[in-house]
Amino acid sequence: MIHDLGLTRRRGTTLLVPILSVLSVAFLVGCSSESDDREKPPRDPKPSASPSATSDQAKALEKQAQEALGIGEADDPGDLFVESGLERASDGIHTNSGLSSGRSYTLSVVCSGEGAGEGEEEVRLTVTAKRPTRQTVTCDSVPVRQRITDAPAQIRIDVDGLAGSSGTVGWRIDELAK
Repeated sequence: MIHDLGLTRRRGTTLLVPILSVLSVAFLVGCSSESDDREKPPRDPKPSASPSATSDQAKALEKQAQEALGIGEADDPGDLFVESGLERASDGIHTNSGLSSGRSYTLSVVCSGEGAGEGEEEVRLTVTAKRPTRQTVTCDSVPVRQRITDAPAQIRIDVDGLAGSSGTVGWRIDELAK
């Protein structure tokens, strides 16, 4: 006798084999049958972007920012290109830019993207030349321009994404012709 399973031996065989066969069939039938939960859609379906769709969207936002700033296009004949760049809004911009002291410049900043919040998504721009100036930039692919007159030798540019903002932030500095 096998006491711990409650089974008895008959002529060298165990009743375990037929019981396991019955349990296996019951398990397979139970796993393959349709349940009511499977027929109902999830309560809050959340669409998820595929990696290629996310990559395509990021590239499109980068292109919008570049076009808005004129990066890659012929410069105005009177202005001298100094530098430009693109970053993800979530990473922000944190750069020091060397300038020619006493000259005048135009700083252009654009945010192309969207966020999770209601209304317009935004980033906060802080430019520190002689003193810090702060401005909010909407992520609508429209550049914001600041004129920097009598520039110091270096300025600090910081752009931080506000809660839920995503997309691409770009900047461009041009020296104004004398």
